Amino acid sequence: MRHDKLSQQLELLLLLTENRQLTVDHLCRKLGLQKRNLYYYLEFFKGADFRVEKRNGIYSIPRDSKFISRLADIVKFSEDEVVMIKRLLDEADDKNIVIQGLRRKLSRFYDFDIIADDELRRTQAHNVSQLYEAVKYQRMVTIVGYSSPHSQTVTDRIVEPYLFLNGNRDIRAYELRSGMNKTFRVSRMKDVTILDTEWLHKDEHKPLHTDVFNCASETLTLVTLRLDQLSYNVLTEEYPRAESDITADGDGHWTYRAYVCSMIGIGRFVLGLYDHIEIVDSPELQAYVREKIEHFARLSADGQ
Repeated sequence: MRHDKLSQQLELLLLLTENRQLTVDHLCRKLGLQKRNLYYYLEFFKGADFRVEKRNGIYSIPRDSKFISRLADIVKFSEDEVVMIKRLLDEADDKNIVIQGLRRKLSRFYDFDIIADDELRRTQAHNVSQLYEAVKYQRMVTIVGYSSPHSQTVTDRIVEPYLFLNGNRDIRAYELRSGMNKTFRVSRMKDVTILDTEWLHKDEHKPLHTDVFNCASETLTLVTLRLDQLSYNVLTEEYPRAESDITADGDGHWTYRAYVCSMIGIGRFVLGLYDHIEIVDSPELQAYVREKIEHFARLSADGQ
């Protein structure tokens, strides 16, 4: 019984830190909990140094919570350790499946192009250190010489950095000039200067969510799909995290109900298996798919 309780607590912790924005009812169904037990666990987390946030009746634990940050520091490799691991992997057999798997896992969190370049490593280490101090003490910074691939410009940006992403390769920050939260790639920064000015827009610092289709956004939209055997198999094989949001209908079909950050990721999935998926009560997704189909039809007509 005690093992089951611990298992539920750990599963709840994972769901809350993934920022999936599940409702209380959804969490209870997923974990087989009564509401009073769920609320008890939430209070327990608060007492254990987790920052439990509630917005619009939805609970989450931000990844910059003190305990999560401490855990990340424990399991995170130092730069020297990553360099040594990379060298060992480079010397190992490329055909070895285990070696290939290790390379893939490390590449998700560490930029090997930067690690391999000593000068770039020093610059990035300095910038990350400056940004870390700014986040810790809630200070504004000037990102010096930021190279933007979108605008094709190199400019200085005054921002309020508040959340590291992708193994410290990106930083989420509020940009004063545009009045928007943006994600900045640390490797594109020439330098970072900490300003003697505290944050002025903390209320605008929103968490960044990532859905199972690897789309990111500050807002989430609930979508529902009805899947047949083929689309169910593809979804669970290509996006294993989606399985926890799938329920069996009992007639050879399944219902996938989840929050997504964008219609782009899930839209691609639906369009690829259009005859095997039914969109249910999801007007934004229906509109996106309809627009894409009409666009493809126009292109086809023009080609003729």
